[in-house]
Amino acid sequence: MRLFFSCLYLLSFFSLAAQEEIKTQKSPIIAVDSLYREDQFYFGFTYNTLQNKPDQLAQNKFSTGFSAGFLRDMPVNKARTVAIAPGLGITYNNYIQNLSIQENGSDIDYSIFTTTDYSKNRLSQLFIDIPIEFRWRTSTYTSYKFWRVHGGVKFSYLVYDRYIYKNGNEKTIITQNPDYNKLQYGVYLATGYNTFNLYAYYGLNSLFKSAQIEGNKIDMSTLNLGLIFYIL
Repeated sequence: MRLFFSCLYLLSFFSLAAQEEIKTQKSPIIAVDSLYREDQFYFGFTYNTLQNKPDQLAQNKFSTGFSAGFLRDMPVNKARTVAIAPGLGITYNNYIQNLSIQENGSDIDYSIFTTTDYSKNRLSQLFIDIPIEFRWRTSTYTSYKFWRVHGGVKFSYLVYDRYIYKNGNEKTIITQNPDYNKLQYGVYLATGYNTFNLYAYYGLNSLFKSAQIEGNKIDMSTLNLGLIFYIL
């Protein structure tokens, strides 16, 4: 009888040890938060072209732009592959061209240079941006590399502008030109994979509100093409 109870005790001990070993071999359960957002910082570089240019106005060098900001991602479907993203940012644009801008008392006169015999003729503008982006992507909460198509509208307010002309010892600088449209708006599209994305912006209104060349209104808008990078 003593031998019987000894065997029963040993069997119980091995059974408990085996159960403990099985418990320790189980993988821990990891709770994955599927309520992820693609809140992202962005920055981009563009080549700037002028549309609806007056006759003989030309861009004779490479005009560049830079933008940066933050977008707040707000998914609108259960899979979180479609979202709306309002944001806040800045844009700095340069335009190198042959438009002459000269102060004449309290007025500003505009004309076209008939020669490129000058060292600098540049127009620069700095904007505060409010983009509203409509997003589609193939992302998941476990992958940060995915295809995206982001399109939207952007409202921009001009906070600083500077025109500079330089030819030898002659130099003209004009800032805070009242003839510019302070509020600019346009549509844009960004598409690509992972960090690198193609970007295009088309302005829907004119850069100028009241400028004229020989009685003809300057009705130029902008088309910006380049790359935009999104960073979580």
